[in-house]
Amino acid sequence: MSVTGPPEAYRSLKDALSRSMPDERLIDDPLRTLAYGTDASFYRLIPKLVVRIESETELVHVLSECHSRSLPVTFRAAGTSLSGQAVTDSVLILLSRSWRGHEILDEGKGIRLQPGVIGARANQLLAPYQRKIGPDPASINSCQIGGIAANNASGMCCGTAQNSYQTVRDMRVVLADGCVLDTADESSVASFRSSHASLIAGLEILAKETQADCGLADKIRHKYRLKNTTGYALNSLVDFTDGIDILKHLMIGSEGTLGFISSITYDTVPDEPCKAAALALFPDMATTCQATIALKRAPVSAVELMDRAALRSVQDKPGMPEVLKGLPEGAAALLIDVRGNDGAVLEAREVQVHASLEGIKTLEPLVFTREPSTYELYWKIRKGLFPAVGAVRETGTTVVIEDVAFPVDRLEEGVLALTEVFRRHGYQHAILFGHALEGNLHFVFPQGFERPGEIERYQALMDEVVHLVGVEYGGSLKAEHGTGRNMAPYVELEWGGDAYALMWRIKALFDPESLLNPEVLLSRNPTLHLENLKPLPAADPLVDKCIECGFCEPVCPSKDLTLTPRQRIVVWRELARLEALGEQTSDVDRDYRKRLWQDYRYQGDDTCAADGLCATQCPVSINTGDLIRNLRRDRHLGKAGMARLLGRHFSGATRFGRGALNAATVGQALLGDKGMSHASHILHRLSGGRTPQWLSSLPQAASIKVLSQPMGGDSSQDKVVYLPSCATRVFGSDRHDSESRTVMELTLALLDKAGLSAIIPAIPGHLCCGMAFQSKGQFKEAEHKARELNRELLAASQNGRYPVLCDTSPCTLHMQGSLDTRLTLMEPVGFAHEYLLPRLDITPMTGPVALHVTCSSTRMGLDDAFVSLAKACATEVVVPPDIHCCAFAGDKGFTTPELNQSALHGLAESVRGCVAGYSNSRTCEIGLAEYSGIPYRSILSLLDSVSQAKGDPSPETGSDLSPQ
Repeated sequence: MSVTGPPEAYRSLKDALSRSMPDERLIDDPLRTLAYGTDASFYRLIPKLVVRIESETELVHVLSECHSRSLPVTFRAAGTSLSGQAVTDSVLILLSRSWRGHEILDEGKGIRLQPGVIGARANQLLAPYQRKIGPDPASINSCQIGGIAANNASGMCCGTAQNSYQTVRDMRVVLADGCVLDTADESSVASFRSSHASLIAGLEILAKETQADCGLADKIRHKYRLKNTTGYALNSLVDFTDGIDILKHLMIGSEGTLGFISSITYDTVPDEPCKAAALALFPDMATTCQATIALKRAPVSAVELMDRAALRSVQDKPGMPEVLKGLPEGAAALLIDVRGNDGAVLEAREVQVHASLEGIKTLEPLVFTREPSTYELYWKIRKGLFPAVGAVRETGTTVVIEDVAFPVDRLEEGVLALTEVFRRHGYQHAILFGHALEGNLHFVFPQGFERPGEIERYQALMDEVVHLVGVEYGGSLKAEHGTGRNMAPYVELEWGGDAYALMWRIKALFDPESLLNPEVLLSRNPTLHLENLKPLPAADPLVDKCIECGFCEPVCPSKDLTLTPRQRIVVWRELARLEALGEQTSDVDRDYRKRLWQDYRYQGDDTCAADGLCATQCPVSINTGDLIRNLRRDRHLGKAGMARLLGRHFSGATRFGRGALNAATVGQALLGDKGMSHASHILHRLSGGRTPQWLSSLPQAASIKVLSQPMGGDSSQDKVVYLPSCATRVFGSDRHDSESRTVMELTLALLDKAGLSAIIPAIPGHLCCGMAFQSKGQFKEAEHKARELNRELLAASQNGRYPVLCDTSPCTLHMQGSLDTRLTLMEPVGFAHEYLLPRLDITPMTGPVALHVTCSSTRMGLDDAFVSLAKACATEVVVPPDIHCCAFAGDKGFTTPELNQSALHGLAESVRGCVAGYSNSRTCEIGLAEYSGIPYRSILSLLDSVSQAKGDPSPETGSDLSPQ
């Protein structure tokens, strides 16, 4: 059922808001309302207007204008909600990047966070204090604080003792009437008690009545001994008597139906640094549950249950124990996590775990791992179980996840009963996993809604599950994922009439007109959970397995400019659905499809960096960039001849590039930076983006004479093939930088210093790995250039006898996937660790340096090695925490400069005080220098400046890399 207003009300609202807000933050076009209106649930509603707010003042204004028109409002954080909490067909409010503020309090014992901070970022901020926030949902790398608090999300380790309800210290909240309350500010509280006396009194009356009703109070206490997020936090009415305390705790888990949390202060919890994990395998579920109960008395941080179907969905993942593939059908596992402040404590706790499981049969000996990569793998697999199930579902179906909690002493019989319910309704592919110590189980199953009878089958299943868990076992229907739309019709069944009526009274006190996220958490519509179901049509095999979880979004460089990978897939699916209808569509649908295609060119294609970072975060490794490159191939079929011409005359193309740089240098000398920028901006706009935008950090042209000069060293030296990329053959040094050498010059100098003899492949000016062509969708020419390069590198390296160093990381990554496996292909970071550091003496510099870990380095698993190399060369290394990819993306820094600018927002502030920055991609360094205010160079430049050949006299002090 829709709760919305007439079209003219939304037009009026947009007109009113446009008087104080820029149009780009008032969004009502079909593409972005569809994309931004989608969350991780299996529901779809398309908002009439999306408003991206930047401040509390704006929010209050938006609420006022919506209230005057009786238009419902829904708040959205990261959109990782699984139960339909963050979808609407009215007004959707999104957070801009200005909502990512934070403040460490009391030496880490507290932290104040704005709602746009990602959960993992909060823990990163607290790590130096060995503290963390209590909630630890599986989506912590993607979900935001606003959603964590609004859903009372918990997770693997926090149980019921460390969730948001238990660890909230204070909050700042905006209510439906626009009033702002800061519970940490005495004057704000006093003012609120005066202005909202009736609300405070109403809450205190509800608390007094509830505490006086012994039966209801006991029921509430029982419910919250379990994990429970069904309905409002009624425990606030038995835990507190003061209206402010009650209000503060009611906001937790209220899913945006009572107000907007504009900041929250958490009491943090210890984060013990020493960690170990074991994957305990048991012959059947009964034994697994017995082990769970035994572990309740052990000093464990988490115990995660996985049934055989869950293990089957991940058993083929790289690094997983081979034994998983041979487990008997009824087997199950517990992932046991143990932590301590030091190794001795950790070992003692491991011993206690072994003692607790004494006499309980396991299929394999219990072995703990402390090795970080294996430990992280176990947890990555566990956190990715839900999306992993999505990857094996039938195309066109969705994935349903629910999370229930049984009293832990009845876990075994509850699991068996739940399994039987699934079998009886024909859901043989359901999997079970969850937080065993809390009796909290997630059940996940693929579900289609298109075929006749499927909705009825789903309803019958849910009706029986709800009765089983909520009535027969006295458990909770929603342990930690929030009530949402999927469980709102069942809240009364779980809680009973008295408690349910209490919840409606709470809603009426805060939001009497029911304009805040209506139909979520409470609803009188018994079929709400069966309406507005999201279609997931087949669109492309590259992305059909996506379940729109949103895990990919934090690392996407276009997330604050246009679309994220999830949103690109959402719109692509809609385009595929419309294309499949063919001529059956109406004129309106045809116009809609045409508009989507037009807008997708910029929103989906032009502003996609295609960096592949999305695949590193996706539990099923979907690289949305591959989809976009295919789209570019189809769009640019007519340009294949030009691509072939460039590829066959590549030396001339790079000479032309150097000539253009020389011309730009002359133009800058005549016009100055401002004049050159203004002139190029006009040309860029008039040409429709085809003329590159001039940047003040544009380098000088590179000189390639060095490649024709005799190389240093003699025949007795170890040899390495050095391949200068086309980028370093075109772009020289930054004219503002004191480092005047090109990347080629400093690389050769460093190799010579390390006693390595460089072999330059034949015809180096003509060679290209093909990535530049592939990124434009010119796959045939990309393959041709790769074949050329492969031939020359095999010859130069004597069929792989010598390693190949390429000075540009993205090119190296591309070559690793396209060239002969006999070649050892390395970029600067990996090469430095293996071949340079052992041959050099290092005297680290004392000034702070900035480091940009390129997306290609991350994809190659070199991010830690990159930081390690920088720290070997400098005593202070700054890695900006929120920048994952610069989005220069070859030439997009010139053709779509707003993408590069958006991706590097905040860089200058992050690196303030650094003398220089370092990376391993020349084009990336251009954009980084443009938006940071400091020069960026190759990481090999840093290594060269602080190193001497083994045995050479060392300088008295470390190098000073300050610009001259």
